[in-house]
Amino acid sequence: MDKDAEKYYISIIDTIGILTDNNYQSERNCWKVLKFRLREEGNETVTNCNQLKLKAQDGKYRLTDVCDIEGMFRIVESVPSKNAEPIKQWLAKLGSERIDETFDPSLALQRAIDLYRIKGYDEVWISKRIKVLQERKKLTNVWKENGVQDQKEYAILTNEIYKTWSGMTAKEYKRYKGLRKESLRDNMDNIELILTDLSEEATKRLVSKKRPHGLKENLTVAKIGGNVARAAKKELEENLQ
Repeated sequence: MDKDAEKYYISIIDTIGILTDNNYQSERNCWKVLKFRLREEGNETVTNCNQLKLKAQDGKYRLTDVCDIEGMFRIVESVPSKNAEPIKQWLAKLGSERIDETFDPSLALQRAIDLYRIKGYDEVWISKRIKVLQERKKLTNVWKENGVQDQKEYAILTNEIYKTWSGMTAKEYKRYKGLRKESLRDNMDNIELILTDLSEEATKRLVSKKRPHGLKENLTVAKIGGNVARAAKKELEENLQ
């Protein structure tokens, strides 16, 4: 797993083996032929292929071609095998559902609500979570109006807010909680959620009032917003002692 990019990597040979039920040498030959064909087609799966040292059947560690989850699905789509057919059908259904959601966004919202229910969240929590997503969009809109242009800069500002009130960046916070690809907010307790909401709401209002421009000026305001939640956290902890 790439912790920084939050990506899992999977052995391509093992993936082909599951799909084809071949022996190891046949799997290697299959990947060799498939790799050539994908490269000829301009498929980025081959271009983006990495190598990691994985344990082989003889117990030794050797460099092995690996790909991320997206690359794995591209390979599944390219392998002619009856074992791959159920996955191909699932991917086709998934693609159809996403197209439907572009015409009717409420379907995507309902899908998110249903997934939260399956995970055991109650209706009050789900309602608050949906509202938080809306408030987060308002914050990024305010940043955009004030010269912050891309997702990378949004992440830098978010990390500044988190680090100021909690002492950790968003990724450090996830590691502290033992999370990988899971949502940090979905795994916060009520106090953590309140402090996160307070820090972002304070930042949003400060940006609207002070009108900082560009990343550098917005970082200063983000720190002030984080300090609002930090002060609340400190006072609460002192009173709980």
